Amino acid sequence: MAMRSTNSTVTFKHPFFLSGYTDELPAGDYDVVVQEELLEGLSFAAYRRTATYLTVRGKGQRAGRVELRSTSERDLETALGLDRRFPNRNSETALSPSEDLK
Repeated sequence: MAMRSTNSTVTFKHPFFLSGYTDELPAGDYDVVVQEELLEGLSFAAYRRTATYLTVRGKGQRAGRVELRSTSERDLETALGLDRRFPNRNSETALSPSEDLK
């Protein structure tokens, strides 16, 4: 069975929780590893996702360690969606008093 892995990066602007884990993860860039298997017997190349992992780098006493946290595409998208709903605390619109004077 032929397998392939693809890597991408996602950015969280706020601390977040990943479904199935109890610890809060800090805001930042995270690598996502997706493993897929080749579907055989087709007249074209097609792959099925078999696993999704979020790469979590250790901090403090765990510095230098890297953990691959198993997740699902749906749970990752949910966490990213929640992150997008938070107001950007550093945006000018959130800090600008001029809008309040109108």
